[in-house]
This record gives sequence, structure tokens and C-alpha cells, in this order.
Amino acid sequence: MGAFPDDIFTEPADVDPDTLANLGPLRAMAGIWEGEKGVDLNPKADGPERRIFQERIELQPIDPQANGPQLFYGLRYHIHINTLEEDATFHDQVGYWLWEPATGLVLQTVAIPRGQVAVAAGHAAPDATRFELKAERGQTEYGICSTAFLEWAFRTDSYSIEVTINPDSSWSYLSDTMLQVRGRPEPFRHRDRNTLVKVAEPTPNPLFQIVSKKGV
Repeated sequence: MGAFPDDIFTEPADVDPDTLANLGPLRAMAGIWEGEKGVDLNPKADGPERRIFQERIELQPIDPQANGPQLFYGLRYHIHINTLEEDATFHDQVGYWLWEPATGLVLQTVAIPRGQVAVAAGHAAPDATRFELKAERGQTEYGICSTAFLEWAFRTDSYSIEVTINPDSSWSYLSDTMLQVRGRPEPFRHRDRNTLVKVAEPTPNPLFQIVSKKGV
């Protein structure tokens, strides 16, 4: 844990309302994105299964967020994934990407509709084109929380995601989730990767829209 100020209540003054201008390394990810050649490697009863998927990610700026003196700028996201051979949703995920300009802290919150949440953390420079975030089971700061069944049958011990901003303005990710599958002697590395291409620009955050209309 880093050094924090004694005053835990006073919020920063004169906060810039323009989230898109203050996202640091996350700025390149703002918008709506699609990828057609995602690869998922997941555990099945008969062994690892490799699936190709198509993905749509929407990342929209939110208003600045303060924890007392701590200030975040961020993106709210929704991921929807399908496979070519199935109509049913293959994966759905929501959460936030957050950037703390004062420290370079980058966070991703993860929530999936199978009863699992996580907070992954890393650090990056404002102009970084590559950064990595990690979460570990058992940690109370940047950890993983699952249902009783998932803990029993598919225990998640760690999660990491590496993001790369590409020269052509697309971005790629590689995520690794280490699972302890019940009845298996060795952990299983559940891996996903894809490259996303922008299909629409982001919508400015609500506060900035209001301030802009008022001409402040």
C-alpha cells in the first residue's frame, strides 16, 4: 500500500470535466470496437477447447470520480461475444477501466453474469502503448470473488490482461486466467486474445456535455 494523505475527505479542486482529455493510456481505447478473429482456449471434460469468436466492446467516458483526495478518470465498458456457430451469447462482461493521473494507476473492474467479479491493477505512463493489469484470489485490494460453486469446481487463482495499442490505432489484448479445475492435478491457463478495430467514436461524458452547452 502506498503513502496516502492524512486528509481522507477533501476532494480535489478545479477538476477538469473533460474525461476524454484526461484518460492517459486509456484514451486510445475510448469508443466502440469490433473484432472478428478472437481466440478462446477454455477447459472441457474431454480436454482444452479452442473457439474462434467475434466481439463488440463499447467503452464510454464517465464523469470524474473521487475517493476523497483520489481522482479517477474512466471508461464504462460492455463486452459482448458470440461464436459463428452459435446464436447464444458466448461471453458477456461489464465494468470500468480507470486511470489515476496522480500515480499512473490503471484499474479494470470485471463483472460477469456467472457470479464473479474482480479488480485488476497495474501502472502505466500517460502515453504508454502497452500495459498489464493483474488480480489474484485472496487479495482484498486487487482480487477476485466468485460464487461457492465456481470456488469448488473452477477456482480462479489469478487473472491478468495485457493491452497493446497498435500503430494503426487498433488495440489488442491478451488475457490469462489461471483456473484450478476440480479433479485436475494441474492448473489450467484459460486464455483469450483479440484485436479490436474502431467502428464508432465515444460520446463525451455527461458533465462535459453540460459544461460545454453552458459555455463554461
